Amino acid sequence: MRTSFLGYGALVGAASALECTPTAIQGALPSNATVNFAYPVSANGTFQVPTGDTGYPTSPVGLPALCAVSVQVQSVGNTTFGFGLFLPSDWNGRFLAVGNGGFAGGINWMDMAPGSRYGFATMSTDTGHNSSSSDGTWAYNQPGKVENWGHLAMHGSVVAAKTVTAAFYEKEISYNYYSGCSTGGRQGLKEAEKYPEDFDGIVAGAPAWWTSHLQPWTVKVALYNLPTTADYHIPSTLLPTIAAEVLKQCDPQDGLKDNIISDPQGCNFRPEELLCASNVTNGTAASCLTSPQIDTLYKIYTDSIGDNQTFIFPHLNLGSEGQWILVSGDKPNNLGPDYVKYFLGLGPDWDFYDYSEDIQRLADKVQPGNATVGFDLSAFHAKGGKLLSYHGQADGLIPTGSTPYFYNHVTRTLQPRGIDVDEFFRFFFVPGMGHCAGTFANVNAPWYFAGANQALNLGNTVYGVPGFRDEKHDALLAMVAWVENGTAPEQIVGTKWVNDTTQAEVMRQRPLCMYPKQAKYSGSGDVDAASSWECKLPY
Repeated sequence: MRTSFLGYGALVGAASALECTPTAIQGALPSNATVNFAYPVSANGTFQVPTGDTGYPTSPVGLPALCAVSVQVQSVGNTTFGFGLFLPSDWNGRFLAVGNGGFAGGINWMDMAPGSRYGFATMSTDTGHNSSSSDGTWAYNQPGKVENWGHLAMHGSVVAAKTVTAAFYEKEISYNYYSGCSTGGRQGLKEAEKYPEDFDGIVAGAPAWWTSHLQPWTVKVALYNLPTTADYHIPSTLLPTIAAEVLKQCDPQDGLKDNIISDPQGCNFRPEELLCASNVTNGTAASCLTSPQIDTLYKIYTDSIGDNQTFIFPHLNLGSEGQWILVSGDKPNNLGPDYVKYFLGLGPDWDFYDYSEDIQRLADKVQPGNATVGFDLSAFHAKGGKLLSYHGQADGLIPTGSTPYFYNHVTRTLQPRGIDVDEFFRFFFVPGMGHCAGTFANVNAPWYFAGANQALNLGNTVYGVPGFRDEKHDALLAMVAWVENGTAPEQIVGTKWVNDTTQAEVMRQRPLCMYPKQAKYSGSGDVDAASSWECKLPY
């Protein structure tokens, strides 16, 4: 097994120039920033997350020796944003920022921990408020806070944190990186678009980049299956039945029956195989679907189209049924209604049953917080930046198709200008992976590649890919190799351990291929070995 580390320069490991104290850190900050705290954490120590960090309350354990810093910065209007910074004693000379999730405010201390274990000076912003990921009430009539969440807090935190880092080590940062998923993926893409000088390399997973369409669609897709008393309603108890039929039909169609749907876009799925017999009127009891329920299923698997055949948002993928949180409740997921109520300003009394295309038109007009990412990444390309994105094919929260839609529109924007998009932007599908991390128990897809937020799913002290800590298996190290060595990733190997425990044996490894290529079994060799697979174009 591979065990190499960041083999692009030795750890700096020098004694810091500044003491790890509030007074010393304050001296490195601009006048609009104030230190909340700064203190050392000993090797194998625990950082105690301050009380009240609603978004990310869990304290990281088993840390390397580092300096833990918290800073508050004045922003637009009467608002502020904060950031946390881990400055490891054994610094690798690089800076890493990590992202947030949903509407969450709060510093993501837990996700900073893996970065510090690599040796990065690692930062997270609170996006300018404190809330759980699904709580949008803080945004009501607060355009400054929404602008902080949309882009100002990440950029401002990065600028200030890099200043502190360089002063603390009395050495300029060699390279700057970013890693985030979901809202964190959106934050990374927004940085590439609006603040191209902030990062040399950005890893953006399952990005919620089209905020003004994603959240209204979250309401719309739920209404396909509401109210729960309707004859067309599919109860959550039937979702495993649907998932099993999808797997039965789609798994063999990708060329290999292995419980992984590698090409959901190419599956010719016939929902009528689930149709109840003529003498059955209650599909729930019989593990089958009535005709009205099949109508609902067609809607869920169909792109959202608005007036004048305008494309609104892609559909949920075949194979994502095990994560259908958005369509399995008695009301839409809170992210959708809260966006309409508090970001669009319709107020707390707005009823989600009043949803219409007017909501989508309002979102397009208001664009709260300027959060949606545009397609012109030419400035990031001109700066020499590199962008690596990925999306799980079984994502039930952000439809997988939203990321190739973004990638293809970046291509349509830049290629006519003579820019080779693959030169700086590469996108990878992850067959069988859900939202950002994980796979379903009966699927066991190789989903782990040290993407954003992934390490914590394997354990509180995990970082990188244990046993395979190199750029072929680790997305962050692949980005480092691309930026610093010019080695562009053609594929990244995903890993699945037995019981998702790194102490256990590896169950499967498989290449994740650069879009539009797909992994194809060579026809011989162990199907669970990455070497038995090739990345090929589907046409």
